[in-house]
Amino acid sequence: MEDTVGPRIPDVNTHLPQFRELAGTLVKAVTNGAVPATTSSLVYLRAGQIVGNTYHVMRHSVDLRKAGESEARIAAVATWWDAPYFTDAERAALALTDAVFQPAARGTERVPDDLFAEATKHYDDKAMATLLVILASAGFWMNVALVNRPDPVPA
Repeated sequence: MEDTVGPRIPDVNTHLPQFRELAGTLVKAVTNGAVPATTSSLVYLRAGQIVGNTYHVMRHSVDLRKAGESEARIAAVATWWDAPYFTDAERAALALTDAVFQPAARGTERVPDDLFAEATKHYDDKAMATLLVILASAGFWMNVALVNRPDPVPA
């Protein structure tokens, strides 16, 4: 594997000017206030851990630190299910993240009805729609970062 310094495509916007608009639309959709910014960052961090993307793990760890989150909470995202640092709503969002980003056993539904029902106990329809777009955008951004390999964000 060849060591690359910097992203493979340094400025995607040069080649695809619509990318900036798409990115802005995604950011606007997920920052509508229906889901706390901390929860969004926890979801992006967990997704980055699952897919093995250093850029997203570093970026969202830095975002969480800047938001005043403790090192214990940030570190415990990797084992959120047995860590005492998360609210029930955050646990529901992290469970959805695991369901979406981890392969399911053959013949099982990735997001079963009981998991969805648990999430709806903590999020209204607008928040659930927002969480859906957060998960979709996490997948979008993970794929961009996996292919383009941007430099990790400095801690």
